[in-house]
Amino acid sequence: MTGRESRTPWWRPDRFAGRRPTLQARAAIAAALRQWFAGQGFIEVETPVLQVSPGLEPHIRPFVTQIEAPFDQGTRRMYLQSSPEYAMKKLLAAGETKIFQLARVFRNGERGATHEPEFTMLEWYRAGAGWEQLGTDCEGILRAALAAVDPGLSRGSLRWQDRAVDPAAAFERLSVAEAFSRHAGIDLLATTPDPQRPDLGQLARRAAEIGIRTSPQDSWDDIVFRILLDRIEPHLGAARPTLLHSWPASMAALARLDPHDSRVAERCELYVAGLELANGFGELTDAAEQRRRFALEQAQKRDLLGDDVPLDDDFLAALDHGLPPSAGMAMGFDRLVMLATGATEIQQVLWAPVA
Repeated sequence: MTGRESRTPWWRPDRFAGRRPTLQARAAIAAALRQWFAGQGFIEVETPVLQVSPGLEPHIRPFVTQIEAPFDQGTRRMYLQSSPEYAMKKLLAAGETKIFQLARVFRNGERGATHEPEFTMLEWYRAGAGWEQLGTDCEGILRAALAAVDPGLSRGSLRWQDRAVDPAAAFERLSVAEAFSRHAGIDLLATTPDPQRPDLGQLARRAAEIGIRTSPQDSWDDIVFRILLDRIEPHLGAARPTLLHSWPASMAALARLDPHDSRVAERCELYVAGLELANGFGELTDAAEQRRRFALEQAQKRDLLGDDVPLDDDFLAALDHGLPPSAGMAMGFDRLVMLATGATEIQQVLWAPVA
């Protein structure tokens, strides 16, 4: 985008015309995914954007607002959701078994080629399922999305930067430990003898040996992310879509632990052409354990943002009432449209970008 184009309003017909084929593809993809989910027996739901808790992931900055009671009876602090997860899990506790949503979500301080402060998330949940079923869902979703786009625009593949991936190929399923061994030469789980007391020093030394800089302030999770971003993510989904699964337990606060190895949790992420597209969990259903993990994340968020973000006690009450064994996934819908159309910036696939 040139300097002149960046100063031209997006709604100017001459500028908008260049984006219109991509936006038509966006609408076609949304329609195709609704049809795909209906064929799988899902029901589309809508939940409030305003939430008492925006989510406790330490590095996600929330948008804060307030509700004013009528007749000057006071105000209550609220947040714009960073995900519809809590509300959708409450629907699982209420008895729904297959639900999906195309939700507007908000994350402050995020803007770039693949990030916007307001974007669209495709999120779905299956009762009685695990992360493996989520992987099968992703296969169907990506293929349905690509089939909805004019071949002249899609060129028959999902594309990001200089890579093209055919979602008809069998998806790769790769554990985080396997990825660290293959692409960084690190035995990651050997540095986590106890999920609650990871060996920070050992991992920091291994990071230094492969040229990854760390600081004394970094946590074990921070160092894992540094290695992941620098040495591993660029390789993921390069030849075919990759599901990166079995994440370290400390990095999956909403996921249940693997019953065969408590060092890892049932979390998976989908990568296509090196771009992270989706994040899913075999859901944690233990309310007491979830409260304990939330308290840890709450403290981390306080240290990073200098502000207390509240818990959603109603969500914890729903877990305590009974959340069925289930799995859920959140996919960046705008990123999916980018991959299917070959767009290089997220604003190219938004009908009306945030000012």
